[in-house]
Amino acid sequence: MRFEFATANRVIFGVGALSEVGELAKEFGRQALVVTGSDPDRAAPLLSILKKAGLESTVFAVPGEPTIALAKEGTRTAHKAASDLVIGFGGGSALDAGKAIAALVKNGDDPLDFLEVIGRGKPLTNPPLPFIAIPTTAGTGSEVTRNAVLASKDHRVKVSLRSREMLPRAALVDPELTLSVPPSITASTGLDALTQVIEPYLSTRRNPITDGFCREGMRRAAQSLQRAYTNSKDIEARTDISLVSLMGGLALANAGLGAVHGFAGPFGGMFDTAHGAICAALLPHVMAINLQTIRTQNLNADLTERFDKIGRLLTGNSAAVGEDGVTWLMNLCQAMEIPSLGSYGLTHADFPALIEKTSVSSSMKGNPVLLTKVEMAEILNRAM
Repeated sequence: MRFEFATANRVIFGVGALSEVGELAKEFGRQALVVTGSDPDRAAPLLSILKKAGLESTVFAVPGEPTIALAKEGTRTAHKAASDLVIGFGGGSALDAGKAIAALVKNGDDPLDFLEVIGRGKPLTNPPLPFIAIPTTAGTGSEVTRNAVLASKDHRVKVSLRSREMLPRAALVDPELTLSVPPSITASTGLDALTQVIEPYLSTRRNPITDGFCREGMRRAAQSLQRAYTNSKDIEARTDISLVSLMGGLALANAGLGAVHGFAGPFGGMFDTAHGAICAALLPHVMAINLQTIRTQNLNADLTERFDKIGRLLTGNSAAVGEDGVTWLMNLCQAMEIPSLGSYGLTHADFPALIEKTSVSSSMKGNPVLLTKVEMAEILNRAM
């Protein structure tokens, strides 16, 4: 057995934790580039705390999921402001953009030098600027991962800028920041978080440390995800889902993912769709086909037991099996009104290109079984 576990240098979790950011940020710099989501006004409390702590701030807003062009623009903004620190404040898009900008400022302005799949894949030569991650949604776990996902409009795909050096210096997770997230986004980001404690648990790179995060994450998601969706002000449920997201980030960064995320990157590049919404639409169907393949091919007993354990954790039934977990996921997606992939424009004519791009995705290396193109097409059919 051999594995590696790496994460953010420091994780601060708890309701009201945002108040600590001023003293924390002063450890790393004095000129902060604050990367926000589409509404930079939401960062007003953060900017006020930084100002009181004696830091100057320049705001860079990310209107949607980050692209190569946006990462370049953000890097130019950081250079112009002489930023010595980057703070990401927002959902996964803001955090990924912030990580990419922090890396590029110190390593050159062209992401294609370092991107996987479509780029030159060169390693970073210099450590990035210090990066503090502050999520305001509970989904991606980007606050503790070592990669930044960027979309290439030219290639119609999303790919990662990845390095262990890109792990944040600090992750500050305050569940109170998620109270204003509307139900539809709570549903899609929450199911992304759930996906990210299921896929590493089944991954070919799974290990005992990530297993613990995954099991606890699934348990908390099962008891709290629908509560957070139904009542946005339920702080106990919001705290649970923030923990699920954090645990998913810790797990995926060290054990990898699977076919849900294998599809999600290429799909997001081909269709203008939020990452979490794609994962939510795919999760039950990927689970069903993976489990069907394992059962019919009589693959290793540990995988079968892991699927059955997922069924027990999700349903709360000690006699449940893997298929019960799949049914629970399908019912949850229906209850939270998750749109199908067809609603984003997917047609059968798109299947060959999407399957081809998915086949070479790095996340597919972690899927517990090698899916055939026929099985991949069946997943898409069911998710439409």
